[in-house]
This record gives sequence, C-alpha cells and structure tokens, in this order.
Amino acid sequence: MEELTAGVDAKQAVLGSLTALYPWMSPYHSRPIRDYAFRLFEAPASRSVPETRFRAFTKLLDIIRKAATRNGLSADTASEICRDFERSRVLQTGPHLFLLMEPEAYYTHIFSLLGLSAHGCSTYVSYAVSTVNLVEKPRKGPGWLTVGGTPVNVFGLSRSRMIGYSLLAGPGPYRFELLPTEPNTGGDALTLLRSFLPKTQFERPAHAIKAANLKLWPKMFGGRFAFLQIDDEDIADLVADHLSDENSWLRMRLLEEPKFASNILAGLDGLASGPWSGWLARGTDFFWLYENGKRLPLRLVAGELIDPATGMKVAYFTAPDILERLANRSLVPNLLLMFLVLSILPGVRALGGSYQPIYYPLMRYVICRALEAAGVDEDLRQALANDDVPGAWGHRVIECDDDPLELFLNGRNGGSSNLIDRLGDISFAEACGSMKGFVTDPSWHDLHSRLRQGLVTPADEEWAFS
Repeated sequence: MEELTAGVDAKQAVLGSLTALYPWMSPYHSRPIRDYAFRLFEAPASRSVPETRFRAFTKLLDIIRKAATRNGLSADTASEICRDFERSRVLQTGPHLFLLMEPEAYYTHIFSLLGLSAHGCSTYVSYAVSTVNLVEKPRKGPGWLTVGGTPVNVFGLSRSRMIGYSLLAGPGPYRFELLPTEPNTGGDALTLLRSFLPKTQFERPAHAIKAANLKLWPKMFGGRFAFLQIDDEDIADLVADHLSDENSWLRMRLLEEPKFASNILAGLDGLASGPWSGWLARGTDFFWLYENGKRLPLRLVAGELIDPATGMKVAYFTAPDILERLANRSLVPNLLLMFLVLSILPGVRALGGSYQPIYYPLMRYVICRALEAAGVDEDLRQALANDDVPGAWGHRVIECDDDPLELFLNGRNGGSSNLIDRLGDISFAEACGSMKGFVTDPSWHDLHSRLRQGLVTPADEEWAFS
C-alpha cells in the first residue's frame, strides 16, 4: 500500500486499509451500494445465546419500548419497532444528535433506510450520540446548521453560551431561533423551516433537537418508516435498569467483581501505549460528570469516582450512588459503557463512522481480556469471539453534495423513496465519494502507515474480536 496523499489514490489507500482489516468488504466495492446496505442490515447469524446476552437484549428492548411511548408513538407502533429490532439486531450508532437536514445525519439515515427496506422493515431505530458539545468545530456541530451555504445559529446563542457547553446540559432555556450569520440570507428556506420546528422552550438543547426531529421526520422522509431516535439519556436509563437489578451482569461484574473495572482501565492504558494507540483513549472512567452545563472527565480511584482537576469525590462506585446520579443526569455513561449495554452485551451489530470500525473492536477486546483475567463468563467470551460482523462502517457511507433542505423544499426527495431507490443503484465506489472523513484524518494516515509497515496486522490479538 502506498502512503496516503489525496484524491483517488488516497481513497484507494483507505479502502485498501479497510479491506485489510475487514476482508468481507472487498466484494462490495464493485457492487451497488444497496448490496452493502443489505449486508449490514442482515440479521447477525443465529447462534446459541448465553443467558447474560438474552437478559441484556430484553432490557434493551424494554428501554426502546419506553422511549417509543415517551415520544408519542402508539403502543402498536412501539411493539412493531421492538419486533423489527428483535429480528434484525442491527443499530445505526454513527450520527451525532443533529437536526435531520444536516447532511451528515440525513444521508446516513438514507443509507439505513436503504438497508432496512431491503429486508422488509417498516421501522427504524437510531442511536444519536449526544455526549458532545454544541460546537465541535468553528460553526459546526449541533448548535449550527448550514442553509444555502450560510451558517445558521440554531438556538441563537452567543459564543460564550456555546463554546464548551454540552448538548445534554447547559444554562437553558433553549428555543429554535435559526439566526443566519449574514443578515437577510436564508429567505424562504428559513421561514419554512421555522414553521416546522417546535415553538416551545426546552430545558436542554438535546431535548429540543429530539422534539424537532420527531416533527421533521414525516415531512422529510414520509410515512414509510416509523422512526425512533434514542440518545445518551436513554442509555443512562438503560444502565440504571441494569444496576437496579442485583443479579444483572453489569452490576455484578463492573461494580462488585474485584478488579474487573480496574482491568478494563488497565486494558485501555495498554492500548494507549501499544501499536494500536490513538484509537481508544481513556477519556473518562465509565461515566462523565455533568456540571454547570459542561462535561467533565472522572477517574476511578479506590472505589470512588474523582474529578481529577479538583480532587473532588463525585460518587462511590456503588449501585446506590451511581443510580441517584444517573437519575438526575449528573452522571452520564461514556462511550465504552454505552457500547457495552447497547451492543456488546445484547449482541447487536453497531454501525458507525470512520473511527468506530477501529475503536469498537478494540473495546470488545478490552472487555474480553478483562473477563479472561477474572476467569469468568466463558460462554459470553465465546459468543463475542463468534459474533457475525459485530460492527462495520455504516455512517457517512453515502457522500452527496445535494443539500437535503433544498431537496425537501423543492419537493425533489419524493417522500425519500425515490431518493433511496436512486442512490441505492449507485456503485459503492461512487456513492462513498472522496471518503473525506477518512482521507483528511491524520489518524487514518497513521493507521495506513502502520499497516503498510506491519506494525499492526489483522492477526494481532487486539483485532481478534473485530
């Protein structure tokens, strides 16, 4: 493989690296993108299910049902969503919690619907990461939207109220303002969009975006699919359900098994100092602290979660203390804990963006090695070792220059069905465009170089659970 440069050569180098790590992807490069979507949304091969996995999946279905009901879906629709999800066991986990017309979210939803429709599903559950800041890059993130080439401030917030503040918290209230950075721009598009968005105030920006997407979904995607979007507050409730159960795997292993949690953290530190470094950082230990609208990391020290910046003891690493703080949202599960309860334990295939195909297998490796060190759960370890494509690249697979809002305003999305059919016929190579999420990223440059030099290989033990 050659060094990454730019353009076609860079894209081919990325595809070569991806294929080296995921050989099953190779035949799809020359086929229509719908074939790739069909494979990703094909239910994982059925095998014997350990009791731990069965109970974790049951808890996940219960949270999905509750989220559907809370979002105003009928009992029949909630049941249909659960039936489809129980059959498919595949979850789109790539997009952050954006408004639906944000291209990064929109085209990922199109890709998901392409796969789901190919399997006869009529419901769609998507997990949207909300443990992110309102601004992720200059004028980019959930607090911004581009309309007609002009950045629009979604909530009309000052810079001081956006920089560093989390989507899950912040000094409210919030309401949709849609203020363009340049006066007298946006015109009819902004006027129409404002008419579709909720007029009420919200305690948190995440609540506002979720409510808006519920209203926008049937307008932008029609009535062919019932849509449910869950986020990190739902994951907090799911973790709480596990920890409230004295016999749950999560409570017995993570909180009560001697050294299990510390072995996971040691595994993360080991990755950080090894050849697979840079992909799975120990950003926080199992939970984020949310305080005054900001997300703060924690460290697990001698059975307590500590704020390393101040030395303040935040919570004991026990079920009662954590449950109280999950309920008031001062603690929110981190990405590792999210994937544990949403995918690793229940046996759900996770689809993600350009980073996830690397860090997710490494998460599974760390969990399995911690179990092995504790000498427990041989059946779960075997299930994890034999999972059928446990994770894959499924976010930002379709790279398209068409503005979703303009497609919608001009009536060219045909209720999304025409667009799904049209894009589904495009070849994989054409649909994924320049793969700019990969080729412009230094981490992928570095990984490509390490693969080329043999510093990391698909035969590495760290890659055994991919």
